Amino acid sequence: MKKKIVSLVMAGLLVVSAISGCGGSGGSGSSAAAGSSAAAGSGAAAGGSTIKIGSIGPVTGAAALYGEAVKNGAQLAVDEINAAGGIGGSKIEFKFEDDEHDAEKSVNAYNTLKDWGMQILMGTVTTTPCIAVTEKTSADQMFQLTPSASSQDVIAKDNVFQVCFTDPNQGIASAKYIGTKKLATKVAVLYNSSDVYSKGIYEKFMEESKNQSGTYTVVAEEAFTDESKTDFSAQLNKFKSAGADLVFCPFYYEVAAVVLKQANEIKFTPTFFGVDGMDGILGVENFDTKLAENVVLLTPFVADAQDEKTQKFVAAYKKAYNNVTPIQFAADAYDAIYIIKEAAEKSGVKAGMKTDEICKLLKEAITGLSFDGLTGTGMKWSADGAVNKDPKAMVIKNGAYTAMD
Repeated sequence: MKKKIVSLVMAGLLVVSAISGCGGSGGSGSSAAAGSSAAAGSGAAAGGSTIKIGSIGPVTGAAALYGEAVKNGAQLAVDEINAAGGIGGSKIEFKFEDDEHDAEKSVNAYNTLKDWGMQILMGTVTTTPCIAVTEKTSADQMFQLTPSASSQDVIAKDNVFQVCFTDPNQGIASAKYIGTKKLATKVAVLYNSSDVYSKGIYEKFMEESKNQSGTYTVVAEEAFTDESKTDFSAQLNKFKSAGADLVFCPFYYEVAAVVLKQANEIKFTPTFFGVDGMDGILGVENFDTKLAENVVLLTPFVADAQDEKTQKFVAAYKKAYNNVTPIQFAADAYDAIYIIKEAAEKSGVKAGMKTDEICKLLKEAITGLSFDGLTGTGMKWSADGAVNKDPKAMVIKNGAYTAMD
């Protein structure tokens, strides 16, 4: 009997050793503190005295700049919170997994984080992968707060909330801003019809533009797809012939860099107006940033804002990440971690709770918050997951983002 007991103890030690060896290495770009790797499936409780927050986004491939910014912004917030004592006395473990802006890989990343013991998901970063992952978090009843996935489809499940504007809000706000500020008289629209994000913003922009008929007219609209996003000569020549003095561009920064380059080649010089997806264009490899001069973006965060909160964040971010200026996605993620902290402390979330119990508490708490962050003051959430906050505008001047208002 004694021999049998010794054998069982040795087997248990081998299992613990194996788990520890695997748990030390996350996915590409992952970051995690030491702690339990107990499974966090529906109803499962994570072991240890830490609260495990996972995150998913692209740090390689298309849109990698977004994912890197989110990872960095979130890690900065985690480090600050842990240094101040954590969430209700419990430290945060944070782990980030790369999904390469791919829905299938994002689901795989989610499963990896769940096996690690994730209790709360801060992600994913981009819309299409986020929609895929919400199916999983909903089934598991895991609380999910995305910093930057903006489609209304993202918040179709009752466990998912957003820090960023929804696509309709971005489209409506952009149309109103162009009209209110009298930025143009003839507007052209270019959008990606194969992308949920771009198409959603485009549709609401067009609807609201009808109400701006006294200030500007949409003189042309053209679509492209993911398969045809390298040559925009036909669309740009059409816009030029129509006399467009502003082109609305609701798509991501990498495509925007191509559009600006090709517009320059045909000497077409309207105002280019983007939304949050264009934030990051100054970081595109081998892109001549002079081509982005006077580009306008509607976004909730401007790095050169003079308020104390923004200046403190920018200084800390630059110190931590090789003097890189944070973009809106970093600010969204930084806010997201602090939103989770505030909601968790308000509702009494504890480290050892089951994921579905945490989800229930956080869902109730977040709809009662009024949160002052980098990306908005007095931010509030409705039960459908959407956030209510005011947009801001920036213009690129001399290779830097500058507040317009």
